[in-house]
Amino acid sequence: MATLLQIWRGRRGWLLAACAAVLLAVAGGVRVAASRANAATITAPAGIPTSEVTRGDLIDAVELRGEIKAVRSVFLTAPSSAGDIQIVKLAKNGSAIHKGDTVIQFDITTLETTLAQRRSDLKQADAQVEDTRAKAKLTEEQDQTDLLTAKYAADKTKLEASKAEILSEIDGQEKKLLLADAEQKLKQTEEKLEADRQGARADLTSIQQKSAKAQRDVQQYEDRIAHMVLRAPVDGTFNLMPNYRAGGVFGDSAPEFREGDRAWAGAEIAELPDMSSLTLNARVDETDRGRLQSGQTVTAHVDAVPDTEPGGKVISISPLAKPDYTSWPPTKNFDLTVQLDHPDPRLRPGMSATARIAVQRTPNVILVPTEAVFARNGRTVVYVVQGGARSDKFAETAVTIGHRGSGQTEVLSGLKTGQRVALKDPAASNP
Repeated sequence: MATLLQIWRGRRGWLLAACAAVLLAVAGGVRVAASRANAATITAPAGIPTSEVTRGDLIDAVELRGEIKAVRSVFLTAPSSAGDIQIVKLAKNGSAIHKGDTVIQFDITTLETTLAQRRSDLKQADAQVEDTRAKAKLTEEQDQTDLLTAKYAADKTKLEASKAEILSEIDGQEKKLLLADAEQKLKQTEEKLEADRQGARADLTSIQQKSAKAQRDVQQYEDRIAHMVLRAPVDGTFNLMPNYRAGGVFGDSAPEFREGDRAWAGAEIAELPDMSSLTLNARVDETDRGRLQSGQTVTAHVDAVPDTEPGGKVISISPLAKPDYTSWPPTKNFDLTVQLDHPDPRLRPGMSATARIAVQRTPNVILVPTEAVFARNGRTVVYVVQGGARSDKFAETAVTIGHRGSGQTEVLSGLKTGQRVALKDPAASNP
């Protein structure tokens, strides 16, 4: 009986050992299969782009398109009273200008012709003034002579009339009649003198008014000609404005003003911006407005100056949305202004730029380019380069990802720094 019990116990141990071995083999097979599934090697055609796995700060950013503007500027405009005029001289666009420099000249040919005519009219009016004064002087002298003659005649007649007492009655009456005639003539001569004086004053006033008008006309055209030459009121950089009349429909793609162009009254020909006041102005879509606020850091990329990226910060966002009719249906956007910290001297108002605004920062994480992360059979995977940076072999590797930023993705597990990953799916590239 004891022997049978020992045999049973021995067989039971053997069975338990056998079962344990089977379970270990199955688990090992599962691990091997999982390992093989996790590290399936793919041979891809040469030329698959790769990138290194790095560690750093993940920055989530909002990118906005905008343009460079100057907060403070002096605009040089065509004279408002000149009508359509031709530009005959322009300073070089982008050149440094000093106060008092001649920067714009307009055609003055027509104005000079008109000014010559107005000056001729002024000379004629001045000559008429002098002629009227001379005639008035002659008339005054003649009237004074006539007055003296009349006074003398009246005095002489009065003296003769005083002898009436010693003359006959008939002679006395005759003397009295002669005295009355002499006094009447004296009165008429005095009245004529006063009338001639008033007439001379009226004629002179009329001619002087005509002369004054001619003088004003001359001054007006001299001022217009003076305004046809524009000089810089301050130091600055000469920046030509777009000529909207020379652009396409609605002024699209309008070229800058050039010598020979015709400008209209009040047209803004050029700008002298204060280069220390440059800002980047952009419009924010409603979907991004909640992620942005004043004080956030900005990196700017200016299309015309690609070798530098000035920094800055958001200084204002408009409280109200404005409709944007550049697309249909129109959207509502907010105006955003970025103050640039150290503007490049080559920047000019009107240049197109991209503002990259950091809205979230995750420090010290493992990073890969976003295009290196793929979805495969319900898993998130990357393809790790095997056998050197220039190898065409890639291992499909499952990863766990965290935050996604602008162009980069945080990897929580599955990779380590220094590895290289494919930026295109090697399996899709493999025929």
